[in-house]
Amino acid sequence: MTVRLPVAAAARPVDLLWCVAATLLLAACQSVPRPVPPAAAPEEVVAGWPARRSVLQSRPQFTAQGRIGVVAGSDGFNGRVRWVQDGPRSTVSLDGPLGVGGVRISDDAGTLTMTTPSGEALDSRAAHDELVRRMGFEPPLESLRYWIQGVPDPASPSTEMRGADGYLGSLVQAGWTVTFGAYMQTAAGPLPQKVTVERDSVRVRLILETWHSP
Repeated sequence: MTVRLPVAAAARPVDLLWCVAATLLLAACQSVPRPVPPAAAPEEVVAGWPARRSVLQSRPQFTAQGRIGVVAGSDGFNGRVRWVQDGPRSTVSLDGPLGVGGVRISDDAGTLTMTTPSGEALDSRAAHDELVRRMGFEPPLESLRYWIQGVPDPASPSTEMRGADGYLGSLVQAGWTVTFGAYMQTAAGPLPQKVTVERDSVRVRLILETWHSP
């Protein structure tokens, strides 16, 4: 289910303030140096991609941490993000301004729950509505678990575009454009460091600083 929120005709001063802050974070993220990718020729990377994609799409557990910047229409925020994948359950912790700080979101095969900064536990439709209110849009959580790993969601068609180095440069899926600005070496192989997810007036920028696998 996709929720489209109307864009305000005139932004409130506080909205503009946080929008500017988020925009500054997105610009600052561009200064992070690109890590050196594995020493493999582009044709070797492309040849190994089908197997690599399958491995990542079926990866049962991982933890990623870093920074997030969001602009949704005239609103925006930035902060810290921690993503924990445990089988079908995705648990996302957000710490940032605009009342988002301390939010914990859990999506277990489409069953959504949420804990607010005050400790209030919400589930089902109430969790969905509160998440949209705080984020300013409905994040595609079920697909994001794949996108942050640099692979498309196997549940729907996608279009993949490769960079000159052979790695996935971007993909288009379910109306979203996902761009991979840089990769980093991890114990599980090369994984994204910079990920930008965009659709309409929504732009989410992730800078992933650490990856952990069991």
